Amino acid sequence: MLSQTAEYALRAMAHLASLPEEAQTAQQIAGQTLVPLPYLSKVLQLLGKAGLISAQRGLHGGFRLLRLPTEITIYEVVQAVDPLKRITVCPLAIATHGSNLCPLHRQLDNAVGQIEESFRSVTLAEVLSEPGSNRPLCATPNPAV
Repeated sequence: MLSQTAEYALRAMAHLASLPEEAQTAQQIAGQTLVPLPYLSKVLQLLGKAGLISAQRGLHGGFRLLRLPTEITIYEVVQAVDPLKRITVCPLAIATHGSNLCPLHRQLDNAVGQIEESFRSVTLAEVLSEPGSNRPLCATPNPAV
């Protein structure tokens, strides 16, 4: 359902949210989330442009959230890197349909709208505080691999 870019962004943001007081280097984030470093760098750039994270160079530098994990929604993260696409005009370019969607495309757009609504209602903090042993991050990679 979500693109790989959105998945990677959510992993990176969950990692940063789990350590809100610490700046994390791209290498640290990549290591904990199993996101390839070159791809992660592009994702972090998009998150920065969206105003979700900041980057600081130098000693004690790295990436950190610009707002509290309680204030950042899953929707914001996804929209920053690969926005959900709503159907506003006939995707088949049928001239008589225009913006009057047929029942099929109206239902598909309604489903995307429900996903948006769901993502808007969940913050990074809520994802991290959900009970259970699984965290929304990858396990630390095996150093022998």
